Amino acid sequence: MSTIASNPSRRFARFGAERWHAAPGPFKVGAVILATHVLFAIVGFFWTPYGFAEMGAGLPLSGASFQHPMGLDQIGRDVFSRFMHGAHIVLLLAFAGTILGMVAGTTLGLLSGYVGGWFDEIAQRIVEAMISIPFLALALVMIIAAGPALAGEPVLIVLVVGLVYAPRIARIARAAAMEIATREYVAVAELRGEGTWSIVFREILPNAANVLLVEFSLRLSYAPILIGALGFLGFGIRPPTPEWGLMISENRNLLIASPVTVFGPGLGLASLVIGFNLFTDGLSRMLGQRPVAGA
Repeated sequence: MSTIASNPSRRFARFGAERWHAAPGPFKVGAVILATHVLFAIVGFFWTPYGFAEMGAGLPLSGASFQHPMGLDQIGRDVFSRFMHGAHIVLLLAFAGTILGMVAGTTLGLLSGYVGGWFDEIAQRIVEAMISIPFLALALVMIIAAGPALAGEPVLIVLVVGLVYAPRIARIARAAAMEIATREYVAVAELRGEGTWSIVFREILPNAANVLLVEFSLRLSYAPILIGALGFLGFGIRPPTPEWGLMISENRNLLIASPVTVFGPGLGLASLVIGFNLFTDGLSRMLGQRPVAGA
């Protein structure tokens, strides 16, 4: 029995190894970088050398040392501990915001592309209006409109990221739905009397999955930049929670006196974005899709 049971697991392992070896180089490099970030975030969530808000961990503005690999900031907080704790914050905000934008944008785009008519016209005018506003400007408008009660709350950042990306995702989903809606199996589903929601989510969505998966990865690669920019400008997570963009902003005046306090979170943010971009590029090659960069 054990031999029989082990055969499927061996075949699965062999299949996984073959797929990994056949994967494009950028996909492998990106996957390794992202796996490193995830591992680092998990460790940082459960353990850091010092408390992320602990003051007096050493002499303020001390440089890098064995005890403090990224030095200390102006009030004696260990930058490496703050960097470790902030890793899971960046990842969670990026994933949650992108998932929210994916759900909203995919639903709107698929319905708009399939239903057409006045619904499509109204939806696309709203989408075009939102897309015409730059990422950061639209995010700042939303945060200001939310008011001081929600300022600095993680839920607001997630909502902002999701709403900023939803129109761009909707445009890609709409284009995919318009192409798929002309196929025979959709016509057959209509003849069977299936409703709009059933056709959209049972017939169109599965066949648009490859396009949407690449779009999800692409938006996920942009999310840390947007979150970091908001934190740098003071519109992100409320201090003393260590978000990497906020850390760069807090320590930017120390660039000459203690550059490692800025380079640490800066390199972390840059490597995360590079990892997502390489992963997306490799994924698009594997799935035969081309990501719409900068859309």
